[in-house]
Amino acid sequence: MVENSAIEWCDHTFNPWEGCQKVSPGCDHCYAEARNQRFGGGIATNWGPGAPRRKTSLANWFKPRRWQREAKAFFSANGRRQRVFCSSLADVFDNAVDPLWRAELWELIRDTPDLDWLLLTKRPQNIQKMLPPCWDEIRAHVWFGTSTEDQTEADRRIIHLMAVTPRPAVFFLSIEPALGPITFRWASWQPIRSKFHTNHLDGLRQLDWIIMGGESGPVARPMHPEWVRAIRDQCKEAEVPFLFKQWGAWAPGMWLDNGDTAMFAADDAAITVPDMSDHDRWQRRVHWFDEAPDGPGAIFLGKHHTGRLLDGAIHNEFPRVSQ
Repeated sequence: MVENSAIEWCDHTFNPWEGCQKVSPGCDHCYAEARNQRFGGGIATNWGPGAPRRKTSLANWFKPRRWQREAKAFFSANGRRQRVFCSSLADVFDNAVDPLWRAELWELIRDTPDLDWLLLTKRPQNIQKMLPPCWDEIRAHVWFGTSTEDQTEADRRIIHLMAVTPRPAVFFLSIEPALGPITFRWASWQPIRSKFHTNHLDGLRQLDWIIMGGESGPVARPMHPEWVRAIRDQCKEAEVPFLFKQWGAWAPGMWLDNGDTAMFAADDAAITVPDMSDHDRWQRRVHWFDEAPDGPGAIFLGKHHTGRLLDGAIHNEFPRVSQ
């Protein structure tokens, strides 16, 4: 299991168990399932309906206790608490998980009060009924988030997340992989001021943090830059911290097609676009968002080449409680 995480928004990743089941289009190209298959001899042993979940080792479960011992030194050096992303290879609120394992996890969280625990789920409807007896004791250092990829899932999941009571330290949203536009102005989970005034961001202001990113991997789906700008602008207006994690495999830009070759200018001038004189080869790696022969589109370069600049800036904001 990963200890010092490469994920931009946390310090450590801890997996108490491994395994899950796909629940929506955002799960289609799940990296955790692919990893499970790779280490399972070509079979994703712990994935899918009826598949067993695999509890990780005692040595792995001991790591957060070591981070707890190091917490004061970390705070002195960094001016903030350590953030632990729990269950990147699973879902804490998965119905198929042994309740005793989850009880052990709550106990571990209780015993590590100087760590901020980030629990991200695609099953927020299960959170309330799975809260532990010690919830009031631990909620000051627990962050609950839900993943959502488009408007449909945002409307379906956020209402369950924000219904959790008593409230955790942070409510957050992970829009990754982003597969469609999302607005917080008209979403069905919004509190409605009146039938004459629904174009507002009151619901967004109840969230403490938004993470957004594009999909990575060999079969990644492209993310329209306007989807990202819309979320950034809504967060700015609502004064909600916004973290843009990555473009993913596809770099956004502008296409010009003269019939012989596709010419591409990336939105980010720092992105190097390779020689595209081999037209047939590059046609397999191009995408026009508007299905036009020229205009806004993307090129498949891989996440290590696309970066995380949005209109020339890095958006790396965190909830105020973590500062």
